[in-house]
Amino acid sequence: TDAEVSTRKKTFTEVQTERLDQAERTVLIKCPSKLSEKKLLQYLSSHGNVKSHFFFENRGINALVEFSEKSSIASLQDAVGIPNAAEHHVVPFKSRLFTFTLKNPLSQPAEETPLHLSPQCHIPVNDLIQKLCLADNISSQMYILLNEYQLTEENIKLRFLACSLVRDFARAYFPDSTVKPFGSSVNTFGKLGCDVDMFLDFHDTQKQATKMKKGPFEMEFLMKRLPSERLATQRILSVIGDCLDNFGPGCVSVQKILNARCPLVKFSHQPTGFQCDLSVSNSIAIRSSELLYIYGCLDSRVRALVFTIRCWARVHGLTNSAPGTWITNFSLTMMVMFFLQKRSPPIIPTLDQLKELADAKDKHIIGGYDCSFVSDLKKIKPTKNTESVDVLLGEFFEYFGNFDFRRNSINLRKGKEVNKPESSPLYIWNPFEQDLNISKNVNQPQLEKFIAMARESAWILQKEDKTQRIINKEPWGLAALLIPFGKHNSTKMKNRMKGIGSETIRSLLDSLKLNNANSQQKAVGK
Repeated sequence: TDAEVSTRKKTFTEVQTERLDQAERTVLIKCPSKLSEKKLLQYLSSHGNVKSHFFFENRGINALVEFSEKSSIASLQDAVGIPNAAEHHVVPFKSRLFTFTLKNPLSQPAEETPLHLSPQCHIPVNDLIQKLCLADNISSQMYILLNEYQLTEENIKLRFLACSLVRDFARAYFPDSTVKPFGSSVNTFGKLGCDVDMFLDFHDTQKQATKMKKGPFEMEFLMKRLPSERLATQRILSVIGDCLDNFGPGCVSVQKILNARCPLVKFSHQPTGFQCDLSVSNSIAIRSSELLYIYGCLDSRVRALVFTIRCWARVHGLTNSAPGTWITNFSLTMMVMFFLQKRSPPIIPTLDQLKELADAKDKHIIGGYDCSFVSDLKKIKPTKNTESVDVLLGEFFEYFGNFDFRRNSINLRKGKEVNKPESSPLYIWNPFEQDLNISKNVNQPQLEKFIAMARESAWILQKEDKTQRIINKEPWGLAALLIPFGKHNSTKMKNRMKGIGSETIRSLLDSLKLNNANSQQKAVGK
């Protein structure tokens, strides 16, 4: 049950620390094509115990290998040679990325059992639709989608390794620094293939504070002073960007974007296959990642619904990987969270409720904003809501298809619709920086398109005859929502947008009756 899962769940910080530690004991090996897994592991074990490993495809076969002890890596590095510099001169930076080739390939028998390769990207939507049509019901379809799209254990290890490899560079200048992933790589809502957002962190503040109490002197390092923190960030990222560009094995297409609101370095990390964005410590972004982590861990329906809605939005062109006037995945996720806070009884707590559960160690005041909330999942009471995830999907479309966006804004701190503080078409309060709207970029046409799609989807889910569709070999349930609503629907759509189609009125009345019946049943159930 979900309740059991959450009692076992580790805190966000525990998971991060454990994975960063794992990554420090990990190497990445580009393998020869005819590889005996047994032979490779036998050889590697001569340097120390191999704790775990897996293979994946990325311009050939690669192995991620985690040793039990960090010292095994030094032992392996000692045995590895420098590439022959006949046609290329090399930058002699020794990393944890190696290429293994067979000394005499002909004498090697081919591996009897083929290697198991871990997938590092999700299946195309059309293949997904085929899979969904074989499910028993819409809830099953949603969990199939979640399973196909969510990050795997192996993919997460690869993400933390990419951060750890960048950290090896940063440490040349800043020996105490760490590089940590944030956002979708760690908030439980990342899908296979998403970018790795990472940040450089210099703050080991707790350790410093306790150390400084000792002795008769106030002591501090002499450090270069700059007129603003922003300038310091830009300089640090500029140098580390140059470093990755000039010396980083497998780092290509390095772009420094230093004048952005949040300065960053974008690059492609070929050995792991990830697109990476590196910035300097952004405490509020970490808090957002942890908040979503908590919501994602509390109840399995949360992630099933978010993955479904995001896939649906992508298919209908409501979201886009390029920045623009459309709704972002982050905004969409926050809309789902808000909807789940509004259920009766609520499925997840509001941010204010999480703040009330916080103790002294959960206190976080960042730039004058109170970002405190409980980190221990055991302290959060499981929900009493038993609605199935397919019911929630239909209700989500119904709720936002009829939401008064003109007047109301979405506030996750309170879990309430609040009057809009200003006239942006879509107003979603930033959960931490309370004066910011996270969906300020969204324009009226995009919002109207979202409302139209939500109404259309609610209508399809209500009116659909599953048996008939299966007989006609047509996609049904969630599969029907993941096919772009074609031209033949456009007149129906227009009617529904005006809200004048008699069908629409009837279906709205039906759904009201249904809702009343449901709530009566629930009342009786209690």
